[in-house]
Amino acid sequence: MLLQTKKKELFSLLNILNSEGKMKTRINISLIVILFTMLIILDVWLIHLLYVLNIIPHFKYTNSHFNIETYVSKIDKDKDGIDDQTDILNGVREYIRTKPKYKSKYYKNGYPDDEYGVCTDVVARGLLNAGYDLKNLVNDHIIQNKKLYNIEKIDKNIDFRRVRNLKVYLDHNAISLTTDINQIEKWQGGDIVVFKKHIGIVSDKRNRKGIPFIIHHANPIQRQYEEDILENREDIIGHYRIS
Repeated sequence: MLLQTKKKELFSLLNILNSEGKMKTRINISLIVILFTMLIILDVWLIHLLYVLNIIPHFKYTNSHFNIETYVSKIDKDKDGIDDQTDILNGVREYIRTKPKYKSKYYKNGYPDDEYGVCTDVVARGLLNAGYDLKNLVNDHIIQNKKLYNIEKIDKNIDFRRVRNLKVYLDHNAISLTTDINQIEKWQGGDIVVFKKHIGIVSDKRNRKGIPFIIHHANPIQRQYEEDILENREDIIGHYRIS
C-alpha cells in the first residue's frame, strides 16, 4: 500500500514537471517570436532610414520616363553654343566631380580656390559656367537695393555665398516657379531650389514619382552630391530659373 502511494506521488511529480516544462517551452517560443518580430521591424526601419538618408542609392529616372519635355533656354549668356539651362547643369556636374569637401571659409577672391566649399558654391559654379558671375551680380544688386538686403557692411567676396542674399537676388532677377514638388513637369534640370537655410540645383534625374533629385552640398558627412531629398523637405521657400 505504501509502495503504491509513493508511486502515485512520483507520477504526480513527474506530471507537474512535464507541465511546467511544456509551459516554459511555450514561453520560450513566444519570446523567440517576439524578438524575431522586433528584429524584422528594426531591420525594416533601418533600411527605410538608410534609404531616406540616400545612403542606399535610389533608382534614377529621366524626363522621357514621364513624357516630360526637357526645357531648353532661349538664352546663351556666354555665347558658347550651349543654352543657359544646360550650361548651368553641366557646370554643376563638373564642379561636383572635383568632390569638394564641406567647410565654410572666407576667400579674398570670393570663389573658393581650394578643395572646400558650401551649398552656395554649387549654385555659383553652375551659373558661372553659363556666364553669370554671381559675385559681381549680387554685389551690384546689393549696392542698388541696400534696403532689400538689410546688410550692415557690404562684402563682395562673401555676400554672394549667403543663402539669404541669393534668395533676395533671385526674387528680383530670376523666373520664379512653383514650390509644389508634385507639379513634376514644372521642375527641370538646371533650376535653382532654395530652402530656409540651404540651396541647390535641380537635377535632370528623377525618382520613381517623377520628383527630381537635387545636386547640393549640405554638410561634411554627405555621401552623395546628387540626392533624392525633396519629398523629405518641408522648408522649400523658392524655385527659380535663370532664363
